[in-house]
Amino acid sequence: MITTEVLDTARGAPAARIPVQLDFFISGQGWRELGHAVTGSDGRVLDFGEPAVAGIYRLMFDVAAYMPHSFYPSIAITVEVHQPNEQYHLPLLLSPFGYSTYRVG
Repeated sequence: MITTEVLDTARGAPAARIPVQLDFFISGQGWRELGHAVTGSDGRVLDFGEPAVAGIYRLMFDVAAYMPHSFYPSIAITVEVHQPNEQYHLPLLLSPFGYSTYRVG
């Protein structure tokens, strides 16, 4: 359901070995970790093992592990999934002083 990839726009290449955590928001309880992974040599994480349910999800990227002196040491992308059986691919375009994201699919 939720996949991601990180592209280093300063290098023009995928960003490998970035730890990524997927969390789910439970009303009245807060965030619960559903899974974690590390981006591969292609910058992708294709499976977090999360259940297909509607709700609010958060991807947490440990950018400092990849780019120790980044202005953004950690980046959170929070999305609301309405159709859990659809694919939600969320690329992160990363540079030392900025980032951008969007949905594919």
